[in-house]
Amino acid sequence: MLAALCIGAFSIPLEWIPGLLIGDANADRELAHQVLWSIRLPRVLFGVLLGGALAFAGAITQGLFRNPIVDPGLIGVSSGAALAASFAIVLGHTIPLLHSNEAISVAAFLGGTGACFLVYFISGRDGKTNVVTLLLSGVAILALSEAIIGLLIFIADDDQLRDLTFWRLGSLSGATWNRMIPTIPFLLLPLLTAGFLGKGLNALSLGEREASHLGISVERFKTALVFLTGASVGAGVAVAGIIVFIGLVVPHLVRLMTGPDHRTLLPFSFLLGSIIMTLADLLARTIVAPAELPIGIITASLGAPFFLYLIQRKKGELVWA
Repeated sequence: MLAALCIGAFSIPLEWIPGLLIGDANADRELAHQVLWSIRLPRVLFGVLLGGALAFAGAITQGLFRNPIVDPGLIGVSSGAALAASFAIVLGHTIPLLHSNEAISVAAFLGGTGACFLVYFISGRDGKTNVVTLLLSGVAILALSEAIIGLLIFIADDDQLRDLTFWRLGSLSGATWNRMIPTIPFLLLPLLTAGFLGKGLNALSLGEREASHLGISVERFKTALVFLTGASVGAGVAVAGIIVFIGLVVPHLVRLMTGPDHRTLLPFSFLLGSIIMTLADLLARTIVAPAELPIGIITASLGAPFFLYLIQRKKGELVWA
């Protein structure tokens, strides 16, 4: 994290960081103080929270479906956010209310959480939620969203097309204090519930009937998992766009290293997700400086080879429960 605060298009010496953080900025360090507090610090803090929340949500989703190769996007939150943000980007030039980064963030959050509600509503019947129907509904919402986004891409002009592409590949460049602070409760909520969720997911991994016998209110618990995932991922995607790999692979990597117990899987997923996101953003800012790569390219490029290596090395040890 200290390296991420120091390194960038404008370098800040490591020994300056403590003084700048407590507001000790003399004349020759004024620019460094502005860069640290206005740009670097909110970006790094948001990256830590977002990476942790995405990985945590991935672990929750995999526990809900009892499948280690699913991610939060399968319940519709990412596709709904992408669709709403795409509308805001393309229509922003004709509707002044939508022509701002804040409006795009609000649209993405509402779209992501709205899609999550829709998927949950479709999959519910007689007060019960079937996880297979939940998965299929999410896939259907994903396909429909991609079709509409494709139409918006077709009618977008060059500037809008670039904005759409960059947003869908993800970036932390929009993580200002004003945009980050409203998301903090949603991004921290998963971590604050880790203890309760870990025990419940361990029970759910045995099967819904067994979990019920162990005292878990299965339907309420599944509902809480879906909406917790939707709120945390929706808040993150609203600011950063869609960032691939973190929610899918990080929980799987942690499971390979620590085992399937969700009481350790959830907090360690948050920790590893934060580390990988911080590293990926640092690389995105520096590889082609002063330009910036979309962070989704970095996360996929970093994670996929390491993921394949771990699978090859530990394929005889892969366990789910």
